[in-house]
Formats: sequence, structure tokens, C-alpha cells
Amino acid sequence: MARPSNTAQSRDVRKGQVTEPVSRDVFRQRFLARFYDPEFRREDAAIERLEAIAWDAYSNKRKAPVTVKAGPDRANPDYDLSEEWVAASEAIAAAQRRQADPATPSRVLLVCAASRNDYTCPSEISKSWRLAQLARARLQAEGMEVDLLDLSLLASDPSRHIHPCKGCVSTAMPLCHWPCSCYPNHSLDQVNDWMNEIYERWASCHGVMIVTPVYWYQVASPLKLMMDRLVCADGGNPDPSATCGKDAQLAKAIELDGWDYPKHLAGRVYGVVVHGDVAGIEGVRRALADWLDWMGLIPAGAQAVLDRFIGYYKPYATSHAELDADTGVQGEVANVAAAVARAVAQRRAGQLDPPDRELTPPRLK
Repeated sequence: MARPSNTAQSRDVRKGQVTEPVSRDVFRQRFLARFYDPEFRREDAAIERLEAIAWDAYSNKRKAPVTVKAGPDRANPDYDLSEEWVAASEAIAAAQRRQADPATPSRVLLVCAASRNDYTCPSEISKSWRLAQLARARLQAEGMEVDLLDLSLLASDPSRHIHPCKGCVSTAMPLCHWPCSCYPNHSLDQVNDWMNEIYERWASCHGVMIVTPVYWYQVASPLKLMMDRLVCADGGNPDPSATCGKDAQLAKAIELDGWDYPKHLAGRVYGVVVHGDVAGIEGVRRALADWLDWMGLIPAGAQAVLDRFIGYYKPYATSHAELDADTGVQGEVANVAAAVARAVAQRRAGQLDPPDRELTPPRLK
């Protein structure tokens, strides 16, 4: 495939969508909204001082207030990297080394993707949680370490977030850093982002199993947030100093000079369980499998990619009772887990290589 020319026109950065910061009054209104509870009134003077500091950080764009020099191993040794990003990058690199060490136990990341848990408004556990427990038991019986990632904590934990992907990749792939450097952004109060921990957990595993409900013909919103933020694992730039942080023109030039779109999580195996009650299960199952395939993960077999209705067109109020009675789906979920565990064992023994692994894609993107 012919490479696009690296010209000034091709590196043009288009502007005009959002060009102005929010006003001082709007900023203040939004900042103070978090202190609506009358119990905070005794600390109004302190809150006023904090608001002034926060406005100064916002207006002066102090995204990363604590930095460290990139150092000699980076493209731009004198660039000031976020200290938080450096810590996340080092943790992920250590996790990758552990994952690649044949002496470490086999590990499966089990993702419970529903938004529901019984500490929040639904007052009840999700069926995804119950299915994940069945999967965990079978994975452990097959000799796997299981890391259960419950994405419903986004709904129940104070100030735990997966902030949305900002789409840096669509400006240029090297502008999307591995791990994501968009967060934390202290000037925008975009902090307590969960993804640095989640990146490390993906890097640590040998297999992934996702259990998700269908919400309006799509995956649950916590899962979609995580999926979008994992774009940096598929082609992301591991050295933000190379783009001087978020220099869009520089990133465009680097991509046009030739970028290899590294797949940082490739080679892990996967299984998927999608459940719904009326419609949408096949589309969600296909979308998840396509996404994982694209990132270079390996399906654990036909029985490892499952979509099923539970309580088809039955009342929501009886959905847990329907799951109690559906021993077939319970067994199928256990089979997904068993398939993932056995594929992990085969993969680590060198017996499960993708048939196309020696082929060079004519289009890397």
C-alpha cells in the first residue's frame, strides 16, 4: 500500500469546534455544585479558596502539575513527562514482564460488565455478576488465577471514574499514548481515573473473559468506556516525549513517516458471554469478538463465544428466578470458562498459535 505523502497540507490540524474555555461564572457554578449539601456551609471560606486554586489550574492549563524529565531512553530526554504517567507506564511494563515469564501462574481477567450492583439504586446484584461467579469457579477448577474486574464499581464507588476517550487516535495514531496520557488532567478535574489500574490488569493476564448484558442493543456503558480507552493498546505510542505530549502536527508527521501500530495486548486468548432478555445479543457478541480479534487476541474456540437470552420476554422482576431455572445457560457459561482456561494452557505451552501469525498485513492500520 502506498504511504500518504508527508506534506504540510496532510499535516494540517483542523480547528473551530470548541475554541474558548468556560467562563469564570460557569466554572464557579460547577465547582460549587459538589458542595450542595448544607453541611458544607461551615467551610464556605475554605471552599472559596479551593475554587480559586482550581480556577487558576484550569485557566493556566496545569494538566500535569508534577513532572519528571523523560530521560535518555526516550525520544526527547528533556521533555517533562507526567510523574503519574511514568508510574503507570512502569507498572504496565512490569506486568508485561510477569505475564511473559513462563514461571508465573496462568491468569485470566474476568470482566463483569453490568452497571448494576446491590449497593446502588437497583438494590440487587446483576445476572452478569452471578454468571461471572460461575465462570470464576470453573476457571479456578481448571487451575487459573482469576482477577475479577467488576465494572459496576463505577456506579457505587465514590469518585471512581473511567473518563471518556478523547479520540486522539483520529488526529494521528502516535498522539494516542500507551498507556493513555489524557488522564489524569488536573486542570479539568478529570482525576480518579481507573484505567491505569485496568491497563495493568489487562497486561498481567494470559486470557480475558467478558460477561456482559445487553443495554439497548449495545454493551453496558462501563464496558464501552473501558473498550474505548483501550484503543491505546492497539497501535498506541509508548513514548509521549516523541510527540512532545499532545503536539498534533508532530504526531501527524510521525505517523506519515511510517508507524507500525503496535498491538500491545496481542496474543492473549479470550471468551465472551452476552446475555439479554429481548433482543440484541448476537450483535453485541459479534461486536465484542470483532473488537478482541482486531486487537490481536485469540478466540478460545466456538464454545467460548456465547450469546443467550435469559427469561425471554419475561418480567424483569423474575429474571433471577429465570436464571435459577436455566441450568443450560449456567453450564454453557462454565464451558466458556473451561475453554478459555484450556486455551491459555495451550497458548503458554506453544500449542496455540494463530494460523495467520506469519502473514504481514498489507495495511497496518
